[in-house]
Amino acid sequence: MNRKGILILTAVSVIIGANLCRADSIWAKRDRNKPALYADDVARKIGDVLTILVTENSTIDNKAKRDLSKDTDKNIKFNGKLGNFADLGEFGTDGTSANSLKSKADYKDERKFVDKMTVVVVDIMPNGNLVVMGKRQRDIGSDVQSIEISGVVRPSDIKFDNTVKSEQVADFSIVSRNAGVAAPYTKPGFLGGFLDIIWPF
Repeated sequence: MNRKGILILTAVSVIIGANLCRADSIWAKRDRNKPALYADDVARKIGDVLTILVTENSTIDNKAKRDLSKDTDKNIKFNGKLGNFADLGEFGTDGTSANSLKSKADYKDERKFVDKMTVVVVDIMPNGNLVVMGKRQRDIGSDVQSIEISGVVRPSDIKFDNTVKSEQVADFSIVSRNAGVAAPYTKPGFLGGFLDIIWPF
């Protein structure tokens, strides 16, 4: 084999070997089905998901105290002389009255709700804020619990792990409903509710 044939054979072998043994490089075409190495998973568009960390504390402590007192003392006397004609004597009346009111009311209510729920971006406002909404339902042993969450999230409040606190969600709304076997035991019956209406004491 002449020198020219050897060079051609060597070049073909190198090209075939390079195609078979080629390693991935930063310039290789990326597969769209695989996430990028430095992909940003923070919710930014409609259809993205976002996790809301729900930590709601509600404390109400109302106290009212009223103390009213009123005393009245009246004394009326009349001289019965009618000029030089008649003398009716003196007569009069005394009156004393007292009125007092004392009242005191104390109302205290403390509630805490902690949960974690993933919602979906359903709309984007003109200023870039995300409108989110989500629903979760559990059915365990015919005991059904349904939770619905909605609100508006500012993208700058979303953390790197794609979570946001409920206190940073505008127009935050959370609705929790219970149904199933345990529901009748958490509220008064028909007769008890009727008696509470006609006799609330």
